[in-house]
Amino acid sequence: DTSLANTEVTTKYQEAAKIVNATLAEIIALCVPGASVLSICRAGDDSILQKCEMIYRAKKGGNPIEKGISFPVCLSVNECVCHYSPLATEDTKTLSAGDMVKIDFGCHVDGYIAVVAHTYVVPDEAAPGPITGPKADVVNAAYAAAEVAARLIKVGNTNKQVTEAMGKVAAAYGVNPIIGTMMHQMKRYVIDGSKMVMLVEDEATGQRCEECTFDAVDVAFSTGEGKPREVDTRTTVFKRQADKSYNLKMKGSRTFFSEVSKKAPVFPFTLRSFDDERGAKMGVRECLQHELVLPYQVLYERNGDFVCHVKFTVLLLPGGTSKVTGLSLPEGLFVSEGKTLDDILATEMKKKKKNRAKK
Repeated sequence: DTSLANTEVTTKYQEAAKIVNATLAEIIALCVPGASVLSICRAGDDSILQKCEMIYRAKKGGNPIEKGISFPVCLSVNECVCHYSPLATEDTKTLSAGDMVKIDFGCHVDGYIAVVAHTYVVPDEAAPGPITGPKADVVNAAYAAAEVAARLIKVGNTNKQVTEAMGKVAAAYGVNPIIGTMMHQMKRYVIDGSKMVMLVEDEATGQRCEECTFDAVDVAFSTGEGKPREVDTRTTVFKRQADKSYNLKMKGSRTFFSEVSKKAPVFPFTLRSFDDERGAKMGVRECLQHELVLPYQVLYERNGDFVCHVKFTVLLLPGGTSKVTGLSLPEGLFVSEGKTLDDILATEMKKKKKNRAKK
């Protein structure tokens, strides 16, 4: 039984969530002016693996329980939307005071996945007061929308209802949802299941939220157009496509793909995790050409735009919904003129109750 009715399954989700939350706190502490993005990503990945080694050491049926990274640590700064996880041979990026850093990663225990994304503003000692203006608006909007979504994703509601509610939150703060952002239902060893909720209304369907065991609430908002694009940043995060096959021609490609199949057969991975980074960069090319791996492109809004990404793991337990990963916003740090997160949440949830009463 892999459902949450099984207490052992619930415990494994919760153990993965503990590792995610502890690692997130460590990564935030490393986000200071002058810090290397590469060093922080490395430290985060290492921390996940070290913490995983400390739990479930006993073998199950003669085999060790699999545990580790379900999504490598990515730090996407300012207008960079997602998936920036640099290579040791290429990165020179460092953080500056005031940078908006989107921290995104995940962990699994026996295939049961916990993920998180958190937006952190690097402290500026020269301006220690509350953060205001568009930067505050986009952060407050994203976190409010995520809370609304978490309350609405339940049996009987439609995906479109969830999407519309988040769109109204974005409009209230004068920001835009990022096109292409999706909330996937996750299952054991499946980080991006076929059931999903779209963030942008045009992409939403009327499909009802079916009963599921586990969801990731995933919201990305921008002060810009919300239409991210690729630039010249190398893609470094990939996932093996288990349903694809091809006889690779180049020896380097075969060596690379063989290592992928052993190291990361189902979860996303970064080229940084390979001992021969240069060989990995070469080997992934032919695998991409024949769709053996799926790329997670590094996407950007326009220079000067502010982007906020928030994601947390929710367990749909018999006694109610339990948010097991992620952090709340520090009280009073982000101030939006004329609006508060509590006001937005209260207004949106009152509307939903009125709509249900009419029915």
